[in-house]
Amino acid sequence: MSNCIIAPSVLAADFSNLGRAVAEVDESGAEWVHLDVMDGSFVPGITFGAKAVADLRSHSRAVFDVHLMTDNPENLVAAFAEAGADYITFHIEACVHANRLAQSIRALGKKPGVSLVPSTPLSALEEILPFVDLVLVMTVNPGFGGQSMIPACLDKIRRLAAARKERGLDFLIAADGGINEATAQVARDASVDVLIAGSAFFGAADRKAAVRRLRGGA
Repeated sequence: MSNCIIAPSVLAADFSNLGRAVAEVDESGAEWVHLDVMDGSFVPGITFGAKAVADLRSHSRAVFDVHLMTDNPENLVAAFAEAGADYITFHIEACVHANRLAQSIRALGKKPGVSLVPSTPLSALEEILPFVDLVLVMTVNPGFGGQSMIPACLDKIRRLAAARKERGLDFLIAADGGINEATAQVARDASVDVLIAGSAFFGAADRKAAVRRLRGGA
């Protein structure tokens, strides 16, 4: 069984009981809670803001991985840092001064991450890689849960892993979108470190078993 970090995405949870949802992440053995912040502009959907993250913080000991699928992420990082985020990930497509933003996140005592959508080439991240702790590869077009993985995105994960080794870097590589038992296997084979799963976790009757299967166990 692999040692991949499992990060259930609360986008697939029951929003009327999110406190219980994040508590179930702890109980399942998953290590991270993935929190998609959508603004209705960068992506079509709208989810929640920093207050929701702050209110959820006391319900879980897991790492809080906040994914800003927003325009102008630089205006939001301080609020989410104060709310209790551990990782704060912004989109390279939404940020001109990515290096400055990564430094700002680190100055707040948090770990910076960068993400890219399927249509953005990996070359867009070349200069920012030494300054981030996480690279989140979107394996679906962001904005909605329950989509099927775009297989071609796995090549980005392979090339990222090769670049990390070649350049002596140590960022984590995450895959987000269409992750289930079958696609988790191919993502693990591509050298992913973090599997972000929504429906495969919150739609499972036995969430501990779901985490085991995502890691490749029986």
